Amino acid sequence: MRAEPQHSPYRPDPEITQIAGFIGDTVQAAAFPAHELRFRNRRWDAAVGLDDLTDAEWTAHFGRFEALPDNLPAPLALRYHGHQFQVYNPEIGDGRGFLFAQMRDGAGRLLDLGTKGSGTTPYSRAGDGRLTLKGAVREILATEMLEALGVNTSKTFSVVETGEELWRNDEPSPTRSAVQVRLSHGHIRVGTFQRLMALEEHSALAKLVDYCLATYPGPEAPADAPGREEPAIRLMHQVTERLADLAASYMVAGFVHGVLNTDNMNISGESFDYGPWRWLPQWDPGFTAAYFDHGGLYAFGRQPEAIRWNLAQFAIALRPLAESAPLIAALDRFAPLYGAAMMRRFCWRLGVEQQGPEKDAALVEAAETVMTQAKIGPDAFFHRHRGGRGADGVLAEALEGYRATEQADDYWRDAPPESLLIDEVETLWSAIAERDDWQPLHDKVAAIRALGNALGEPPTPAGHTRD
Repeated sequence: MRAEPQHSPYRPDPEITQIAGFIGDTVQAAAFPAHELRFRNRRWDAAVGLDDLTDAEWTAHFGRFEALPDNLPAPLALRYHGHQFQVYNPEIGDGRGFLFAQMRDGAGRLLDLGTKGSGTTPYSRAGDGRLTLKGAVREILATEMLEALGVNTSKTFSVVETGEELWRNDEPSPTRSAVQVRLSHGHIRVGTFQRLMALEEHSALAKLVDYCLATYPGPEAPADAPGREEPAIRLMHQVTERLADLAASYMVAGFVHGVLNTDNMNISGESFDYGPWRWLPQWDPGFTAAYFDHGGLYAFGRQPEAIRWNLAQFAIALRPLAESAPLIAALDRFAPLYGAAMMRRFCWRLGVEQQGPEKDAALVEAAETVMTQAKIGPDAFFHRHRGGRGADGVLAEALEGYRATEQADDYWRDAPPESLLIDEVETLWSAIAERDDWQPLHDKVAAIRALGNALGEPPTPAGHTRD
């Protein structure tokens, strides 16, 4: 069983005001013609003390963006640069979103409420600052499925339909509009550091490092790590651990993010900002999610490589504050940390106890062979063999000596494999677009949450920020 998020009283704490002068610009939300509440995350509103809001109050805060009590007095559009498909772009930032509020949860961790589709900002360029309702629905589905599968992800907190007609090249237009609010542990990106380095704002860079160490506490660097007492080196080690685990979680989930740019890499280790994502229909390292990823840079099997590349850019951004050698030493930990996370997460999803690096690595290899030969994806594989059942051939050999982590669970016998392939996503959207029927979406969210409950608590490496 998976524990529900811990209830907390509302505890506003806009910590980001300490660094707001160099990290963002105050902005105003768009004035939308309508505000119809479409999704309210009843699992997570209590975690930040907002479960007592009426729907009307909720819409006032998360549709019209009236400030929450004792919180940020005005929204903050964050500044950052980034490598987009490994090409550096200094002309980006929050172009259709902003940081709206910060508060503490029941464990004392700082949480952000950030938006998507809330209007134009100084970084909108030629964009309209809006979000399609379909994009919001897709993000509900992506975040719910990733959370169920143990991925450290932002949560879709709210979706309000806003009554505008939007024109998009990749959707039938005009299409409906929405504003979304996400809940996450932070919105500080690799690209946030890149911007400060590019502008040679070294004092601000050092302050940002200090802010991140205080806001996202993590494990200390290994005892033999060079420069381990330096703030920039400490942060480099922490982010390396978090992103190695994130990379492994994508692979075990069979998830393809699609746009792993440095401005989409959160130093808290959370996955966020879902655009052209896909889940694997079958095990295929070359599978891509984005139609514009012509070279397969962010293909499923290249995601660990892409995340490590982004981590290297983070090391470069920290170079004004630290020598190269200790930064490289931290970066070099990515591969072994990723390997350990891959085995830890794989055994968790399969429902078996780990047996040691050699056996666990052989099990992962055997599973990939089975999925490739049978032309199935991870969803079907893990469901079919939960607890080590139903294995034969190379998989049976690899599973010899493994013990199940639970007694037989009716969920794995009775329920079909829960998946989120693109055809089902389109069907769920069609019910909304054609009949304004939201029940299939609500049913799907319930089914996904049942999967998460059956999987139980995901494995958490030391120092990794979890819900």
